[in-house]
Amino acid sequence: MNIQECDILNTIRKNSFVNQRILAEESGHSLGIVNKSLRSLMQEEYLDDQLCLTEKAKKEILEKAPKNAVILAAGFGMRMVPINTETPKGLLEVHGETLIERMIRQLQEAGIYEIYIVVGFMKEQFEYLIDEYGVELVVNTEYALKNNLHSMKRILSHLSNTYVIPCDIWCDRNPFSDCELYSWYMVSDCVEQESSVRVNRKMELVSVSEGMGGNAMIGIAYLLEKDAAFVRKRIWELCQDARYDGAFWEEALYQKDRMIVPAKVVSTLNAVEINTYEQLRELDSDSSQLRSDAIDTIAAALHVSAGEIGEIQVLKKGMTNRSFLFQCRGEKYIMRIPGEGTDRLINRAWEAAVYQTIGEKGICDEVVCLNPANGYKITKYMEGARVCNPLCKAEVTACMEKLKAFHRAGFQVDHEFDLFGQITFYESLRGEIPSVYRDYEKTKAQVFSLKSFLETEAQDKVLTHIDAVPDNFLFVPAKGGGEELRLIDWEYAGMQDPYVDIAMFGIYALYDRNKMEELIDAYFPEGCTRRIRIRIYGYISVCGLLWSNWCEYKRTLGVEFGEYSLRQYRYAKEYYRIVQEECQKLEEEKCSE
Repeated sequence: MNIQECDILNTIRKNSFVNQRILAEESGHSLGIVNKSLRSLMQEEYLDDQLCLTEKAKKEILEKAPKNAVILAAGFGMRMVPINTETPKGLLEVHGETLIERMIRQLQEAGIYEIYIVVGFMKEQFEYLIDEYGVELVVNTEYALKNNLHSMKRILSHLSNTYVIPCDIWCDRNPFSDCELYSWYMVSDCVEQESSVRVNRKMELVSVSEGMGGNAMIGIAYLLEKDAAFVRKRIWELCQDARYDGAFWEEALYQKDRMIVPAKVVSTLNAVEINTYEQLRELDSDSSQLRSDAIDTIAAALHVSAGEIGEIQVLKKGMTNRSFLFQCRGEKYIMRIPGEGTDRLINRAWEAAVYQTIGEKGICDEVVCLNPANGYKITKYMEGARVCNPLCKAEVTACMEKLKAFHRAGFQVDHEFDLFGQITFYESLRGEIPSVYRDYEKTKAQVFSLKSFLETEAQDKVLTHIDAVPDNFLFVPAKGGGEELRLIDWEYAGMQDPYVDIAMFGIYALYDRNKMEELIDAYFPEGCTRRIRIRIYGYISVCGLLWSNWCEYKRTLGVEFGEYSLRQYRYAKEYYRIVQEECQKLEEEKCSE
Protein backbone atom coordinates (compact mmCIF):
# COMPACT_ATOMS: atom_id res chain seq x y z
CA MET A 1 0.00 0.00 0.00
CA ASN A 2 1.10 3.54 -0.72
CA ILE A 3 0.38 6.44 1.63
CA GLN A 4 -2.90 7.39 -0.03
CA GLU A 5 -4.14 3.79 0.11
CA CYS A 6 -3.18 3.56 3.78
CA ASP A 7 -5.12 6.74 4.51
CA ILE A 8 -8.20 5.47 2.66
CA LEU A 9 -8.06 2.09 4.41
CA ASN A 10 -7.69 3.72 7.83
CA THR A 11 -10.61 6.04 7.12
CA ILE A 12 -12.81 3.07 6.21
CA ARG A 13 -11.65 1.28 9.36
CA LYS A 14 -12.79 4.18 11.52
CA ASN A 15 -16.01 5.13 9.75
CA SER A 16 -16.98 2.23 7.44
CA PHE A 17 -17.58 2.94 3.77
CA VAL A 18 -20.46 5.31 2.95
CA ASN A 19 -19.60 6.77 -0.44
CA GLN A 20 -16.56 8.05 -2.29
CA ARG A 21 -17.34 11.72 -1.73
CA ILE A 22 -17.53 11.41 2.07
CA LEU A 23 -14.44 9.21 1.98
CA ALA A 24 -12.59 11.97 0.11
CA GLU A 25 -13.65 14.57 2.69
CA GLU A 26 -12.64 12.39 5.63
CA SER A 27 -9.29 11.26 4.20
CA GLY A 28 -8.25 14.60 2.73
CA HIS A 29 -7.59 13.10 -0.71
CA SER A 30 -9.23 13.93 -4.03
CA LEU A 31 -12.11 11.91 -5.42
CA GLY A 32 -9.83 10.59 -8.15
CA ILE A 33 -7.28 9.36 -5.60
CA VAL A 34 -10.09 7.74 -3.58
CA ASN A 35 -11.44 5.79 -6.54
CA LYS A 36 -7.98 4.68 -7.66
CA SER A 37 -7.06 3.63 -4.12
CA LEU A 38 -10.28 1.65 -3.65
CA ARG A 39 -9.60 -0.33 -6.80
CA SER A 40 -6.05 -1.07 -5.70
CA LEU A 41 -7.10 -2.06 -2.17
CA MET A 42 -9.62 -4.51 -3.57
CA GLN A 43 -7.08 -5.97 -6.01
CA GLU A 44 -4.58 -6.43 -3.18
CA GLU A 45 -7.32 -8.04 -1.07
CA TYR A 46 -7.36 -5.46 1.69
CA LEU A 47 -11.05 -4.76 0.91
CA ASP A 48 -13.73 -7.22 -0.10
CA ASP A 49 -16.55 -6.70 -2.63
CA GLN A 50 -18.57 -4.87 0.02
CA LEU A 51 -15.62 -2.51 0.67
CA CYS A 52 -15.15 -4.00 4.14
CA LEU A 53 -11.77 -4.79 5.68
CA THR A 54 -10.50 -8.29 4.99
CA GLU A 55 -8.64 -10.51 7.45
CA LYS A 56 -5.43 -9.56 5.61
CA ALA A 57 -6.12 -5.88 6.29
CA LYS A 58 -6.98 -6.50 9.93
CA LYS A 59 -3.77 -8.49 10.41
CA GLU A 60 -1.63 -5.72 8.91
CA ILE A 61 -3.39 -3.07 10.99
CA LEU A 62 -2.66 -5.09 14.11
CA GLU A 63 1.03 -5.61 13.16
CA LYS A 64 1.57 -1.90 12.54
CA ALA A 65 -0.38 -0.61 15.55
CA PRO A 66 1.50 1.68 17.97
CA LYS A 67 3.13 -0.17 20.87
CA ASN A 68 4.60 2.66 22.88
CA ALA A 69 5.72 6.28 22.98
CA VAL A 70 8.88 8.16 23.90
CA ILE A 71 8.69 11.73 25.18
CA LEU A 72 11.97 13.69 25.07
CA ALA A 73 12.15 15.98 28.11
CA ALA A 74 15.82 16.01 29.19
CA GLY A 75 17.12 19.31 27.86
CA PHE A 76 17.51 22.75 29.39
CA GLY A 77 15.09 24.36 26.95
CA MET A 78 17.48 27.30 26.78
CA ARG A 79 15.28 29.36 24.46
CA MET A 80 12.60 29.41 27.17
CA VAL A 81 14.52 31.88 29.35
CA PRO A 82 13.65 33.11 31.88
CA ILE A 83 11.03 30.44 32.54
CA ASN A 84 13.39 27.47 32.32
CA THR A 85 15.24 28.52 35.48
CA GLU A 86 12.14 27.63 37.47
CA THR A 87 10.21 25.05 35.43
CA PRO A 88 11.29 22.40 32.89
CA LYS A 89 9.75 23.10 29.49
CA GLY A 90 7.61 19.94 29.52
CA LEU A 91 5.89 21.11 32.70
CA LEU A 92 4.83 24.49 31.38
CA GLU A 93 1.13 25.16 31.84
CA VAL A 94 -1.11 26.09 28.90
CA HIS A 95 -4.82 26.70 29.43
CA GLY A 96 -4.70 24.98 32.80
CA GLU A 97 -2.84 21.84 31.62
CA THR A 98 0.86 21.04 31.68
CA LEU A 99 2.23 20.20 28.24
CA ILE A 100 3.46 16.75 29.16
CA GLU A 101 0.32 15.72 31.05
CA ARG A 102 -1.86 16.71 28.11
CA MET A 103 0.38 14.68 25.83
CA ILE A 104 0.21 11.62 28.10
CA ARG A 105 -3.57 11.84 28.29
CA GLN A 106 -3.81 12.08 24.50
CA LEU A 107 -1.62 9.00 24.15
CA GLN A 108 -3.70 7.06 26.64
CA GLU A 109 -6.91 8.10 24.87
CA ALA A 110 -5.42 6.38 21.81
CA GLY A 111 -4.78 3.24 23.86
CA ILE A 112 -1.04 3.77 24.34
CA TYR A 113 0.00 3.19 27.95
CA GLU A 114 3.65 2.14 27.54
CA ILE A 115 5.22 5.58 27.76
CA TYR A 116 8.89 6.39 28.35
CA ILE A 117 9.95 9.91 29.33
CA VAL A 118 13.63 10.74 28.93
CA VAL A 119 14.53 13.27 31.62
CA GLY A 120 17.67 15.13 32.71
CA PHE A 121 17.36 18.82 33.65
CA MET A 122 15.25 19.13 36.83
CA LYS A 123 14.46 15.42 36.47
CA GLU A 124 12.98 15.24 39.98
CA GLN A 125 10.07 17.44 38.92
CA PHE A 126 8.84 14.68 36.58
CA GLU A 127 8.80 11.96 39.24
CA TYR A 128 5.12 12.40 40.13
CA LEU A 129 4.15 11.27 36.62
CA ILE A 130 5.13 7.70 37.53
CA ASP A 131 2.30 7.47 40.06
CA GLU A 132 -0.17 9.66 38.21
CA TYR A 133 0.08 8.00 34.80
CA GLY A 134 2.19 4.87 35.14
CA VAL A 135 4.96 6.16 32.88
CA GLU A 136 8.61 5.15 33.11
CA LEU A 137 11.37 7.75 33.51
CA VAL A 138 14.67 7.20 31.72
CA VAL A 139 17.51 9.47 32.89
CA ASN A 140 19.91 11.03 30.41
CA THR A 141 22.98 12.02 32.45
CA GLU A 142 24.53 13.74 29.41
CA TYR A 143 21.76 16.30 28.92
CA ALA A 144 24.01 19.26 29.80
CA LEU A 145 26.61 18.42 27.16
CA LYS A 146 24.76 16.65 24.36
CA ASN A 147 21.56 17.10 22.41
CA ASN A 148 18.53 14.82 22.20
CA LEU A 149 20.17 12.38 19.80
CA HIS A 150 21.76 11.03 22.98
CA SER A 151 18.41 10.97 24.77
CA MET A 152 17.18 8.65 22.02
CA LYS A 153 20.19 6.41 22.59
CA ARG A 154 18.79 5.67 26.05
CA ILE A 155 15.61 4.08 24.68
CA LEU A 156 16.80 2.24 21.56
CA SER A 157 15.59 -1.12 22.84
CA HIS A 158 12.02 0.25 22.99
CA LEU A 159 12.03 1.86 19.54
CA SER A 160 9.56 -0.12 17.39
CA ASN A 161 6.09 0.99 16.31
CA THR A 162 6.80 4.02 18.46
CA TYR A 163 5.69 7.62 18.71
CA VAL A 164 8.62 9.98 19.34
CA ILE A 165 7.47 13.26 20.86
CA PRO A 166 9.19 16.46 22.02
CA CYS A 167 7.90 17.61 25.40
CA ASP A 168 7.17 21.17 24.26
CA ILE A 169 4.30 20.55 21.82
CA TRP A 170 0.71 21.73 22.32
CA CYS A 171 -1.72 19.83 20.08
CA ASP A 172 -5.23 21.22 19.89
CA ARG A 173 -6.44 17.91 18.43
CA ASN A 174 -5.20 14.50 19.49
CA PRO A 175 -2.42 13.61 17.00
CA PHE A 176 -2.23 9.96 18.14
CA SER A 177 -4.20 6.93 17.01
CA ASP A 178 -4.55 3.25 17.73
CA CYS A 179 -3.88 2.63 14.03
CA GLU A 180 -0.84 3.80 12.06
CA LEU A 181 -0.12 2.11 8.74
CA TYR A 182 3.10 3.94 7.84
CA SER A 183 5.90 5.92 9.45
CA TRP A 184 5.78 9.71 9.33
CA TYR A 185 7.32 12.92 10.67
CA MET A 186 5.06 15.84 11.53
CA VAL A 187 5.59 19.29 10.05
CA SER A 188 3.38 22.35 9.88
CA ASP A 189 1.92 24.00 6.79
CA CYS A 190 3.61 27.17 8.02
CA VAL A 191 6.86 28.31 6.38
CA GLU A 192 9.69 28.92 8.84
CA GLN A 193 13.14 30.33 8.05
CA GLU A 194 14.84 28.15 10.66
CA SER A 195 13.50 24.89 9.20
CA SER A 196 15.93 22.55 7.45
CA VAL A 197 13.28 20.58 5.46
CA ARG A 198 10.39 21.15 3.10
CA VAL A 199 7.66 18.91 1.80
CA ASN A 200 7.86 18.13 -1.92
CA ARG A 201 5.03 16.97 -4.21
CA LYS A 202 5.64 13.34 -3.27
CA MET A 203 5.16 14.21 0.42
CA GLU A 204 8.86 13.56 0.99
CA LEU A 205 10.82 15.68 3.46
CA VAL A 206 13.85 17.02 1.59
CA SER A 207 16.70 19.14 2.93
CA VAL A 208 16.82 22.85 2.22
CA SER A 209 19.79 25.20 2.42
CA GLU A 210 20.19 27.33 5.53
CA GLY A 211 18.04 30.44 5.42
CA MET A 212 15.93 29.20 2.50
CA GLY A 213 12.92 28.40 4.68
CA GLY A 214 10.86 25.23 4.86
CA ASN A 215 7.97 23.63 6.68
CA ALA A 216 8.06 24.28 10.41
CA MET A 217 9.23 21.08 12.13
CA ILE A 218 6.73 20.08 14.82
CA GLY A 219 8.89 17.11 15.77
CA ILE A 220 6.34 14.39 16.53
CA ALA A 221 7.11 11.22 14.60
CA TYR A 222 5.83 7.66 14.24
CA LEU A 223 8.24 4.84 13.39
CA LEU A 224 7.20 1.41 12.21
CA GLU A 225 9.60 -1.41 13.00
CA LYS A 226 11.19 -1.44 9.51
CA ASP A 227 12.11 2.25 9.81
CA ALA A 228 12.85 2.00 13.54
CA ALA A 229 15.50 -0.62 12.74
CA PHE A 230 17.26 1.86 10.43
CA VAL A 231 16.98 4.64 13.03
CA ARG A 232 18.29 2.45 15.86
CA LYS A 233 21.39 1.62 13.84
CA ARG A 234 21.96 5.25 12.79
CA ILE A 235 21.53 6.64 16.31
CA TRP A 236 24.03 4.16 17.68
CA GLU A 237 26.55 5.04 14.95
CA LEU A 238 26.12 8.80 15.30
CA CYS A 239 26.46 8.70 19.09
CA GLN A 240 29.94 7.20 18.70
CA ASP A 241 31.07 10.32 16.83
CA ALA A 242 31.75 13.43 18.97
CA ARG A 243 30.85 15.63 16.01
CA TYR A 244 27.21 14.73 16.66
CA ASP A 245 27.18 15.62 20.37
CA GLY A 246 25.04 18.63 19.55
CA ALA A 247 22.80 16.89 17.04
CA PHE A 248 19.05 16.43 17.20
CA TRP A 249 17.69 12.91 16.87
CA GLU A 250 16.20 13.80 13.47
CA GLU A 251 19.73 13.48 12.09
CA ALA A 252 19.14 9.71 12.20
CA LEU A 253 16.13 10.03 9.87
CA TYR A 254 18.16 11.32 6.93
CA GLN A 255 19.45 9.29 4.04
CA LYS A 256 21.41 11.60 1.79
CA ASP A 257 19.26 14.72 1.22
CA ARG A 258 15.90 13.51 2.53
CA MET A 259 14.22 11.76 5.42
CA ILE A 260 13.42 8.07 5.16
CA VAL A 261 9.85 8.74 6.34
CA PRO A 262 7.17 10.85 4.61
CA ALA A 263 5.68 14.07 5.92
CA LYS A 264 2.54 14.38 7.96
CA VAL A 265 1.42 17.95 7.41
CA VAL A 266 -0.83 19.59 10.00
CA SER A 267 -2.29 23.06 10.34
CA THR A 268 -0.21 25.52 12.29
CA LEU A 269 -3.35 26.10 14.38
CA ASN A 270 -3.52 22.46 15.50
CA ALA A 271 0.04 21.85 16.66
CA VAL A 272 2.34 24.44 18.19
CA GLU A 273 5.92 24.03 19.37
CA ILE A 274 6.51 26.32 22.35
CA ASN A 275 10.13 27.43 22.16
CA THR A 276 10.09 30.85 23.78
CA TYR A 277 8.51 32.87 26.55
CA GLU A 278 6.73 35.00 23.98
CA GLN A 279 5.28 31.98 22.17
CA LEU A 280 3.82 30.82 25.47
CA ARG A 281 2.43 34.28 26.13
CA GLU A 282 0.86 34.33 22.67
CA LEU A 283 -0.73 30.90 23.15
CA ASP A 284 -1.93 31.51 26.71
CA SER A 285 -1.51 34.97 28.17
CA ASP A 286 -2.89 33.72 31.49
CA SER A 287 -0.40 30.87 31.93
CA SER A 288 0.89 30.77 35.50
CA GLN A 289 4.45 30.26 34.23
CA LEU A 290 4.47 33.75 32.73
CA ARG A 291 4.65 35.08 36.26
CA SER A 292 8.42 34.69 36.48
CA ASP A 293 10.70 36.19 39.12
CA ALA A 294 13.00 37.36 36.34
CA ILE A 295 10.20 39.12 34.45
CA ASP A 296 8.94 40.67 37.69
CA THR A 297 12.47 41.95 38.39
CA ILE A 298 12.70 43.56 34.96
CA ALA A 299 9.27 45.16 35.27
CA ALA A 300 10.11 46.62 38.68
CA ALA A 301 13.58 47.85 37.66
CA LEU A 302 12.37 49.54 34.47
CA HIS A 303 8.97 50.59 35.88
CA VAL A 304 7.03 48.87 33.11
CA SER A 305 4.37 46.17 32.78
CA ALA A 306 5.34 42.59 31.93
CA GLY A 307 3.61 42.97 28.57
CA GLU A 308 6.11 45.66 27.53
CA ILE A 309 9.01 43.20 27.82
CA GLY A 310 9.61 41.46 24.50
CA GLU A 311 12.04 40.30 21.79
CA ILE A 312 13.58 37.88 24.29
CA GLN A 313 16.58 36.04 22.87
CA VAL A 314 18.72 33.55 24.72
CA LEU A 315 22.41 34.33 24.70
CA LYS A 316 25.17 31.74 24.75
CA LYS A 317 25.11 29.80 27.99
CA GLY A 318 28.14 30.73 30.06
CA MET A 319 30.09 28.60 32.51
CA THR A 320 28.33 30.17 35.47
CA ASN A 321 25.15 31.87 34.28
CA ARG A 322 22.35 32.00 31.77
CA SER A 323 21.68 35.33 30.12
CA PHE A 324 19.12 36.69 27.71
CA LEU A 325 18.67 39.79 25.61
CA PHE A 326 15.36 41.64 25.68
CA GLN A 327 13.82 44.90 24.54
CA CYS A 328 11.65 47.36 26.41
CA ARG A 329 10.41 50.71 25.15
CA GLY A 330 12.90 50.77 22.32
CA GLU A 331 15.94 49.99 24.48
CA LYS A 332 17.91 46.73 24.62
CA TYR A 333 19.06 45.11 27.84
CA ILE A 334 20.72 41.92 29.03
CA MET A 335 19.52 40.00 32.05
CA ARG A 336 21.79 37.56 33.85
CA ILE A 337 20.30 34.64 35.75
CA PRO A 338 22.72 32.67 37.96
CA GLY A 339 23.36 29.07 36.91
CA GLU A 340 23.30 25.80 38.85
CA GLY A 341 25.02 25.97 42.23
CA THR A 342 26.10 29.58 41.73
CA ASP A 343 24.59 30.68 45.02
CA ARG A 344 27.24 28.60 46.79
CA LEU A 345 30.08 29.90 44.64
CA ILE A 346 29.56 33.64 44.57
CA ASN A 347 28.90 36.28 47.22
CA ARG A 348 26.46 38.63 45.46
CA ALA A 349 26.81 41.32 48.13
CA TRP A 350 30.54 41.45 47.36
CA GLU A 351 29.78 41.66 43.65
CA ALA A 352 27.42 44.58 44.29
CA ALA A 353 30.14 46.32 46.31
CA VAL A 354 32.56 45.99 43.40
CA TYR A 355 30.10 47.54 40.94
CA GLN A 356 29.45 50.36 43.40
CA THR A 357 33.20 51.04 43.49
CA ILE A 358 33.86 51.06 39.73
CA GLY A 359 30.42 51.65 38.23
CA GLU A 360 31.00 55.28 37.21
CA LYS A 361 34.61 54.87 36.02
CA GLY A 362 34.00 53.71 32.45
CA ILE A 363 35.54 50.34 33.19
CA CYS A 364 32.60 47.92 33.29
CA ASP A 365 29.17 47.40 31.75
CA GLU A 366 26.34 49.77 32.75
CA VAL A 367 24.30 48.13 35.50
CA VAL A 368 20.61 48.99 35.73
CA CYS A 369 19.80 46.58 38.55
CA LEU A 370 21.72 44.06 40.63
CA ASN A 371 19.89 42.07 43.29
CA PRO A 372 22.40 40.82 45.90
CA ALA A 373 19.84 38.31 47.20
CA ASN A 374 19.41 36.20 44.04
CA GLY A 375 22.11 37.49 41.69
CA TYR A 376 19.71 38.74 39.01
CA LYS A 377 21.44 41.51 37.08
CA ILE A 378 20.19 43.82 34.33
CA THR A 379 22.66 45.77 32.21
CA LYS A 380 22.28 47.97 29.17
CA TYR A 381 23.09 46.17 25.94
CA MET A 382 26.23 47.39 24.19
CA GLU A 383 25.37 47.40 20.51
CA GLY A 384 28.12 46.11 18.23
CA ALA A 385 30.25 44.79 21.09
CA ARG A 386 32.62 41.88 20.44
CA VAL A 387 34.80 39.81 22.73
CA CYS A 388 38.56 39.66 22.58
CA ASN A 389 40.06 37.16 20.18
CA PRO A 390 42.84 35.52 22.26
CA LEU A 391 44.68 34.60 19.05
CA CYS A 392 44.86 38.22 17.86
CA LYS A 393 48.04 39.81 19.23
CA ALA A 394 46.78 43.39 18.82
CA GLU A 395 43.55 42.68 20.72
CA VAL A 396 45.37 40.85 23.51
CA THR A 397 47.79 43.76 23.83
CA ALA A 398 44.88 46.20 24.09
CA CYS A 399 43.30 44.05 26.80
CA MET A 400 46.50 43.92 28.82
CA GLU A 401 46.87 47.71 28.57
CA LYS A 402 43.31 48.12 29.86
CA LEU A 403 43.91 45.60 32.63
CA LYS A 404 47.13 47.28 33.71
CA ALA A 405 45.48 50.72 33.84
CA PHE A 406 42.70 49.26 36.00
CA HIS A 407 45.22 47.68 38.37
CA ARG A 408 47.22 50.89 38.67
CA ALA A 409 44.05 52.80 39.64
CA GLY A 410 44.35 50.92 42.95
CA PHE A 411 40.65 50.46 43.72
CA GLN A 412 39.89 49.04 47.16
CA VAL A 413 37.01 46.95 48.53
CA ASP A 414 36.50 45.30 51.92
CA HIS A 415 36.76 41.68 50.79
CA GLU A 416 39.58 39.52 49.45
CA PHE A 417 39.55 36.66 46.98
CA ASP A 418 41.55 34.01 48.81
CA LEU A 419 42.94 31.66 46.15
CA PHE A 420 43.96 28.85 48.47
CA GLY A 421 40.90 29.25 50.64
CA GLN A 422 38.68 29.01 47.56
CA ILE A 423 40.36 25.78 46.47
CA THR A 424 39.57 24.25 49.86
CA PHE A 425 36.03 25.63 49.67
CA TYR A 426 35.38 24.15 46.22
CA GLU A 427 36.70 20.84 47.50
CA SER A 428 34.21 20.95 50.37
CA LEU A 429 31.30 21.45 47.98
CA ARG A 430 31.92 17.98 46.60
CA GLY A 431 31.23 16.52 50.03
CA GLU A 432 32.33 12.90 50.22
CA ILE A 433 32.88 12.66 46.47
CA PRO A 434 36.62 12.25 45.84
CA SER A 435 38.48 14.05 43.08
CA VAL A 436 38.31 12.39 39.68
CA TYR A 437 42.11 12.74 39.40
CA ARG A 438 44.07 9.83 40.89
CA ASP A 439 47.07 11.94 41.87
CA TYR A 440 45.02 14.87 43.16
CA GLU A 441 46.39 14.85 46.71
CA LYS A 442 49.97 14.91 45.45
CA THR A 443 49.16 17.72 43.01
CA LYS A 444 47.37 19.72 45.69
CA ALA A 445 50.32 19.38 48.09
CA GLN A 446 52.70 20.64 45.40
CA VAL A 447 50.52 23.62 44.52
CA PHE A 448 49.95 24.54 48.17
CA SER A 449 53.70 24.49 48.71
CA LEU A 450 53.78 27.66 46.54
CA LYS A 451 51.65 29.57 49.05
CA SER A 452 54.51 30.92 51.14
CA PHE A 453 56.45 32.12 48.10
CA LEU A 454 53.44 33.87 46.56
CA GLU A 455 52.32 35.53 49.77
CA THR A 456 55.86 36.82 50.40
CA GLU A 457 56.14 38.23 46.88
CA ALA A 458 52.64 39.80 46.72
CA GLN A 459 52.72 42.71 49.15
CA ASP A 460 50.45 45.31 47.54
CA LYS A 461 47.00 43.98 46.80
CA VAL A 462 44.39 45.91 44.83
CA LEU A 463 40.93 45.20 43.44
CA THR A 464 41.50 42.38 40.99
CA HIS A 465 38.99 41.04 38.49
CA ILE A 466 39.92 37.35 39.06
CA ASP A 467 37.91 36.27 35.99
CA ALA A 468 39.72 38.51 33.51
CA VAL A 469 39.36 36.08 30.61
CA PRO A 470 39.15 36.96 26.88
CA ASP A 471 35.35 36.58 26.82
CA ASN A 472 34.99 39.25 29.50
CA PHE A 473 36.83 41.93 27.52
CA LEU A 474 34.40 43.70 25.19
CA PHE A 475 35.43 45.95 22.32
CA VAL A 476 32.59 48.48 22.03
CA PRO A 477 32.06 51.08 19.29
CA ALA A 478 32.87 54.51 20.76
CA LYS A 479 30.64 57.54 20.18
CA GLY A 480 33.44 59.52 18.58
CA GLY A 481 34.57 56.64 16.37
CA GLY A 482 36.91 53.75 16.98
CA GLU A 483 36.46 51.36 19.87
CA GLU A 484 36.70 51.38 23.63
CA LEU A 485 37.27 48.45 25.96
CA ARG A 486 34.96 47.36 28.75
CA LEU A 487 35.60 44.60 31.28
CA ILE A 488 32.44 42.75 32.36
CA ASP A 489 31.35 40.01 34.79
CA TRP A 490 32.86 41.00 38.16
CA GLU A 491 31.35 38.14 40.15
CA TYR A 492 34.64 36.89 41.61
CA ALA A 493 36.41 40.25 41.98
CA GLY A 494 38.16 41.09 45.24
CA MET A 495 41.43 42.25 46.73
CA GLN A 496 44.33 40.21 45.42
CA ASP A 497 47.70 40.37 43.67
CA PRO A 498 46.82 41.96 40.29
CA TYR A 499 49.07 39.52 38.44
CA VAL A 500 46.48 36.84 39.12
CA ASP A 501 44.46 38.41 36.29
CA ILE A 502 47.25 37.73 33.79
CA ALA A 503 47.30 34.07 34.78
CA MET A 504 43.52 33.81 34.52
CA PHE A 505 43.49 35.27 31.01
CA GLY A 506 46.09 32.76 29.83
CA ILE A 507 44.62 29.59 31.32
CA TYR A 508 41.11 30.36 30.06
CA ALA A 509 42.52 30.94 26.57
CA LEU A 510 44.30 27.55 26.92
CA TYR A 511 47.63 29.14 26.01
CA ASP A 512 50.77 27.06 25.64
CA ARG A 513 54.08 28.21 27.17
CA ASN A 514 55.03 30.45 24.24
CA LYS A 515 51.67 32.19 24.24
CA MET A 516 51.90 32.67 28.00
CA GLU A 517 55.24 34.45 27.55
CA GLU A 518 53.74 36.71 24.87
CA LEU A 519 50.85 37.52 27.21
CA ILE A 520 53.19 38.51 30.05
CA ASP A 521 55.22 40.65 27.65
CA ALA A 522 52.02 42.37 26.47
CA TYR A 523 51.27 43.39 30.07
CA PHE A 524 54.91 44.44 30.65
CA PRO A 525 56.06 46.09 27.39
CA GLU A 526 58.76 47.78 29.45
CA GLY A 527 60.07 44.37 30.48
CA CYS A 528 59.17 41.93 33.26
CA THR A 529 61.59 40.91 35.99
CA ARG A 530 62.29 37.22 36.43
CA ARG A 531 60.83 37.15 39.93
CA ILE A 532 57.55 38.66 38.77
CA ARG A 533 57.46 36.23 35.84
CA ILE A 534 57.96 33.30 38.22
CA ARG A 535 55.24 34.75 40.41
CA ILE A 536 52.83 34.71 37.46
CA TYR A 537 53.84 31.10 36.74
CA GLY A 538 52.90 30.32 40.33
CA TYR A 539 49.48 31.89 39.85
CA ILE A 540 48.96 29.86 36.68
CA SER A 541 49.51 26.73 38.74
CA VAL A 542 47.28 27.82 41.62
CA CYS A 543 44.52 29.13 39.38
CA GLY A 544 44.63 25.95 37.33
CA LEU A 545 43.94 23.91 40.47
CA LEU A 546 41.29 26.41 41.56
CA TRP A 547 39.26 26.14 38.35
CA SER A 548 39.87 22.40 38.16
CA ASN A 549 38.10 22.10 41.53
CA TRP A 550 35.41 24.50 40.35
CA CYS A 551 34.82 22.23 37.33
CA GLU A 552 34.71 19.17 39.59
CA TYR A 553 31.99 20.75 41.70
CA LYS A 554 29.97 21.77 38.64
CA ARG A 555 30.40 18.21 37.37
CA THR A 556 28.51 16.94 40.43
CA LEU A 557 25.63 19.18 39.25
CA GLY A 558 25.62 17.58 35.80
CA VAL A 559 27.58 20.38 34.09
CA GLU A 560 30.68 19.32 32.14
CA PHE A 561 33.37 21.47 30.50
CA GLY A 562 35.27 18.94 28.43
CA GLU A 563 38.84 19.90 27.54
CA TYR A 564 38.74 23.04 29.68
CA SER A 565 38.63 21.11 32.97
CA LEU A 566 41.41 18.72 31.94
CA ARG A 567 43.66 21.56 30.81
CA GLN A 568 43.21 23.43 34.08
CA TYR A 569 44.51 20.43 36.01
CA ARG A 570 47.47 20.21 33.62
CA TYR A 571 48.29 23.89 34.27
CA ALA A 572 48.39 23.15 38.01
CA LYS A 573 50.95 20.37 37.56
CA GLU A 574 53.06 21.75 34.73
CA TYR A 575 53.48 25.26 36.07
CA TYR A 576 54.33 23.99 39.53
CA ARG A 577 57.28 22.25 37.88
CA ILE A 578 58.15 25.39 35.93
CA VAL A 579 58.20 27.45 39.14
CA GLN A 580 60.51 24.87 40.74
CA GLU A 581 62.84 24.90 37.74
CA GLU A 582 62.97 28.70 37.51
CA CYS A 583 63.53 29.14 41.25
CA GLN A 584 66.33 26.58 41.07
CA LYS A 585 67.97 28.55 38.26
CA LEU A 586 67.75 31.74 40.30
CA GLU A 587 69.43 30.03 43.27
CA GLU A 588 72.20 28.63 41.07
CA GLU A 589 72.84 32.02 39.51
CA LYS A 590 72.89 33.64 42.95
CA CYS A 591 75.43 31.10 44.21
CA SER A 592 77.66 31.58 41.19
CA GLU A 593 77.90 35.34 41.67
